[in-house]
Amino acid sequence: MNQPLAYVNPQAKVAPNVVIEPFVSIDKNVIIEEGTWIGSNVTILEGARIGKNCRIFPGAVISAIPQDLKFAGEDTIVKIGNNVTIREYVTINRGTKASYETVIGDNTLLMAYTHIAHDCVIGNNVVLANATNLGGHITIDDWAILGGTVAVHQFVHIGTHVMVSGGSLVRKDVPPYTKAAREPLSYVGVNSIGLRRRGFSMEVINQIQEIYRIIYLKGYNVTQAIGIIEAEVEATPERDEILSFIANSSRGIMKGYSKPGIR
Repeated sequence: MNQPLAYVNPQAKVAPNVVIEPFVSIDKNVIIEEGTWIGSNVTILEGARIGKNCRIFPGAVISAIPQDLKFAGEDTIVKIGNNVTIREYVTINRGTKASYETVIGDNTLLMAYTHIAHDCVIGNNVVLANATNLGGHITIDDWAILGGTVAVHQFVHIGTHVMVSGGSLVRKDVPPYTKAAREPLSYVGVNSIGLRRRGFSMEVINQIQEIYRIIYLKGYNVTQAIGIIEAEVEATPERDEILSFIANSSRGIMKGYSKPGIR
């Protein structure tokens, strides 16, 4: 439904039942699929690909060029999945030639003032709370939750089902299923409440806790811990995901946190 006070470039492809409120601006080379609502004063720039049944609240800016001095005008996009909620004044930059796209998965909630920089890949069912700031080239896996005003360094990887405490500075990779807090950011336990809510059995949760006890609480270095886990812990999808995450970590994983004498 086109609002007479909105601007929609004739080259944009907007599904007939998309609701566009007053003072929206939609550029060329934009695709918006069925059922999406676009609030007033939203700006959607060239290269946006927006899925079905999304809600974009007033003041958001989607697909602005990267804040990267190396960007040379290459043809890149922002790809937003289905059922995504983008709250007030969120900014999402399109990709650079590094990957040519910034990606937001299905059922994701981006709360007010969140910034997602170029070439980030955000999974499905992710929640980024108010004023979360992501540098470029960050990967956040499915079901992760980041508290308000979290700042994430470029190239960091945050694993699936992770919970990061509000106000955290994330400089290292955060392995799957964990809770992260304190400064510098540290392991503070397994996200057992989140895992139970999502249907993980106590047997699986207990195995994940044992894996992280070996990694963080037994006094081993990472290489030693990995060897023990491979030798002694039964192979499961969760175990293998943790091991794969650590093996492929380019920045190294966050440190552990424990009181002296705890083993």
